[in-house]
Amino acid sequence: MSTQQRPGSAGNGIFRTKNVEQSIRDTEDPEHALRKSLSALDLTVFGVGVIIGTGIFVLTGVVAKQTAGPATALAFVVAGVVCALAALCYAEFASTVPVAGSAYTFSYASLGELPAWIIGWDLVLELALGCAVVAVGWSGYVRSLMGNAGLSLPDALSGTQNGKFGFDLLAFLLVLILTAILVIGVKLSSRITAVIVGVKITVVLLVIIVGAFFIKGANYQPFIPPAQPSSGGGGLSAPIIQLMAGFTPSNFGVMGIFTAAAVVFFAFIGFDIVATAAEETVNPQRDVPRGILGSLLICTVLYVAVSLVVTGMQHYSELSVDAPLADAFKSVGHPFWAGLISFGAAVGLTSVCMILLLGQTRVFFAMSRDGLLPRTFSRVHPRFATPYRSTLLLGLIVAVVAGFTSIEELAELVNIGTLFAFVVVALGVIILRRTRPDLPRSFRTPLVPFVPIASVLASLWLMLNLPAETWLRFGIWMVIGFVVYFLYGRRHSRLDRPADRT
Repeated sequence: MSTQQRPGSAGNGIFRTKNVEQSIRDTEDPEHALRKSLSALDLTVFGVGVIIGTGIFVLTGVVAKQTAGPATALAFVVAGVVCALAALCYAEFASTVPVAGSAYTFSYASLGELPAWIIGWDLVLELALGCAVVAVGWSGYVRSLMGNAGLSLPDALSGTQNGKFGFDLLAFLLVLILTAILVIGVKLSSRITAVIVGVKITVVLLVIIVGAFFIKGANYQPFIPPAQPSSGGGGLSAPIIQLMAGFTPSNFGVMGIFTAAAVVFFAFIGFDIVATAAEETVNPQRDVPRGILGSLLICTVLYVAVSLVVTGMQHYSELSVDAPLADAFKSVGHPFWAGLISFGAAVGLTSVCMILLLGQTRVFFAMSRDGLLPRTFSRVHPRFATPYRSTLLLGLIVAVVAGFTSIEELAELVNIGTLFAFVVVALGVIILRRTRPDLPRSFRTPLVPFVPIASVLASLWLMLNLPAETWLRFGIWMVIGFVVYFLYGRRHSRLDRPADRT
């Protein structure tokens, strides 16, 4: 029997693949099937909801002041192009393999079981850590708003700050509430997200429209400031490309735009989570590509517009690094708009946290359904048809991490994990085109293999601009993943059990 005719897999050992037909059949098992209820609009809302967060409210001003000046707008365009290349690859895979798990599922179908495990292990860390970091950030905004109203929490319940240990009650409660919402149903989650995104987009548009009246042309001079040597630290805190090749990334100038792009790329993280909801989409072949590409386009336009407004309102050298948008409005005598921005940031982070948690539970669910993690976590709720066991487990873990840990220094792990996933998905598109040209593809990545290769190179370039210590932490997590796979996942894989593959 040929490898493409086997009911569940092709090849043997750690690089055996799970064919697309078997992945789709697995979604029809009543005990492990997710309810289809999402539309293209729902997916676009999810994408916008997770992308627009602290990046647009904070990162814009930080990068403008320290790295690129007014040319931050060009850095957002560069980062948007990198994400667009990856998005085209994700769109083809999600329309071809409309199964929960995103890059994990795509890797299983093209690269094999071990690469799929590694990318799934990577995504679990990326999304869990991202959700915890966002919850802590949300807590900070809410405490700030409470302070403006004359309210405050005891220091012991305000998290770890300035080296002083504490329990972040607000972050803990936020994650628990969002976990409950996700257990009840993804459609309810999408409706709540739609309301939150509506508020967030309204605030962003108000910033753009109102701020445009305070733009001064002189603040754009020079649009691309003269290049300066990077003031970053040495050792493990230096970008790995600097340690490998002696190349020192510069601030400002033309190269500063690319250095800035490696930073503002982080503001785009999350559009790939749309692909994790493919199995819960009514018409995934049509709607998932629309959701991925539509949300990315909307957010890129908003990011560029906001960066142009904030650098036009206040000279880039005078921007604050804590709350640049809010402080820019204060600098022109409009504190009301500054308060509105803080409110929009707090509301916006709620949806970011929810969708990161959603994505994580779907990847965990898919790995569990394949037997690489305990199968009990792939059972769905008899009433809500959601993966409630994995959602409750991960929600509790993330809530505890957000409540007890100050993990800002680990946030860059989220970014290297995402870029790694981009590389794997782009390679997977090329491989699956060669190994399974017969598969129906309602969306096809254009100019294969050139677009996927460009996506790989662009993602690797941004990865090389991350600190060496981030690579070190990422490597340690990957080593732990290898150990777990060989001790548990490989022996319990459903592809290792012929009876389970039929």
